[in-house]
Amino acid sequence: MNEQTLESFHVEQLIPDFAAPVLAQLSQDRTAIEAAEVNTRQWMSDAEGTFTPGSEIHLRETCRMFRETFNPYRPAVLDWPELDPQARERIVSLPIWDIAVQTEGKARLRMAAYAATIANPDMRNALALNAWEESRHKDVLSRLVAAYGIALASEAPYAFPKDVEWAYLVTGFSECIDSFFAFGLFEVARRSKLFPPELIDTFEPVMQEECRHILLFANWLAWHRVQLSWRKRIAFELKVAAVWLFLGWERIGLARSLDADGNEQKQDNNFTVSGAQAVSDVDIDVRELMLLCLAENDRRFSGYDVRLLRPQTMPALVRFALRFMRARKACT
Repeated sequence: MNEQTLESFHVEQLIPDFAAPVLAQLSQDRTAIEAAEVNTRQWMSDAEGTFTPGSEIHLRETCRMFRETFNPYRPAVLDWPELDPQARERIVSLPIWDIAVQTEGKARLRMAAYAATIANPDMRNALALNAWEESRHKDVLSRLVAAYGIALASEAPYAFPKDVEWAYLVTGFSECIDSFFAFGLFEVARRSKLFPPELIDTFEPVMQEECRHILLFANWLAWHRVQLSWRKRIAFELKVAAVWLFLGWERIGLARSLDADGNEQKQDNNFTVSGAQAVSDVDIDVRELMLLCLAENDRRFSGYDVRLLRPQTMPALVRFALRFMRARKACT
């Protein structure tokens, strides 16, 4: 199966014991939607004691958190508000749609492929649900671009990863990087009022779901490390270092890929770092954006049990960089 490419994909193809979650009915009342929103943002374990990484309680509560905070919204019933010409042009002109749709397509396959290799049924099903939610994100994005007439490059079939662990690590760490900056950019867009509040509200569940995804990834990573012998742990840490080098190189320039028709497509992998001006008409400098990313990152994680590990690399790097950034002088 290592050389297979997939025209279509369902998580159940790779993980036969995974059952797709039950979604809400087509008619969703506002009370039910708001209750689901609260549920997906707040989770506290009733277990006592610390969650030592790799322990049985850490594994159980990590998987339980992910399962119990599932949001049963349906992409088919999300309301895409009618946009005035200027707002629609801002949406259409964002240089993110091709890479966003294709990234979700790759993520769902890579996560499901790796999940299928995990022997522990609780963690396997948590990662399978993660893959299923990535597929839903792709559905949401596909419906958005269809609603607003955004032209996309034709998608090439998705290749089954040759090294499923490498592919999962690339996807997981990429989401940790991109989500950190996306949290800040999403808040910039909300404050700018350039986009209708209804559109921001419609996309909000996807943003919080990304927070859950990287929370699961951080705790999977800690759990997985403990399962390895010291020899395998050394090899794994070398692979993690190689993934970070790969991701750093990838974000230096434009990514190039071929669409389904064989045409080269150039995609900006770094939009989450450089895109503040595209979502706001207010001048915001790098320092201000980094502070906002940190604040939004803390806010989105604040509702989850503090005994669960959070992704630390991007917040730590940004806090270090802020030591050397001066605040912008106020205009007189």
